[in-house]
Amino acid sequence: MNEQVLVLNRNYQPVNVTNVRRAFTMLYMDLAKALDGDFRVFDFGEWARLEPGKDAIKSVSRAFRAPRVILLQNYDRMPIGQVRFSRTNVFARDNYTCQYCQRQPRTSDLNLDHVLPRSRGGATTWENVVCSCVPCNLKKGRRTPDEAGMKLLRHPARPRWSALVRHPLGTARHSDWQPYLGILEQAQPHNSD
Repeated sequence: MNEQVLVLNRNYQPVNVTNVRRAFTMLYMDLAKALDGDFRVFDFGEWARLEPGKDAIKSVSRAFRAPRVILLQNYDRMPIGQVRFSRTNVFARDNYTCQYCQRQPRTSDLNLDHVLPRSRGGATTWENVVCSCVPCNLKKGRRTPDEAGMKLLRHPARPRWSALVRHPLGTARHSDWQPYLGILEQAQPHNSD
């Protein structure tokens, strides 16, 4: 019931990710319709008649197929907002890669580094914080990368991606999501630094 479900607006654009329980409730209340892998649209009654499959939602008397993609009936806007600054989102922006040595250690061995150290007026912003491994962070200390003889893999910048496209935890998406996210991923600007 806590598996992820992609939520599309009326224009088939991804706007959110929810869990199966909420998606099934929305389907039942006719707030959304379910889509299958062949792009067919189903209301609750039609969806209930489908074979449940291996990852079914079970009730007392029967089983239902768990939706993987739902289409909202009355929402046609795209959410507007900025990516929230957080440790997890900085790690996701930097692909869980140390921006100095390019290693990808365990998450517990990563931390945040201020390019211009806080002790020298550096702010805690997207443009001044990078993902680094503990050894590189200790090596750099309270110096700038140039002063420490270290080169940044990529200069930090505010990310322009949607959390729907680059899920911070890197969890696998369902194959049914791909047609809807593929267009978004191609449209995302790539950092060429």
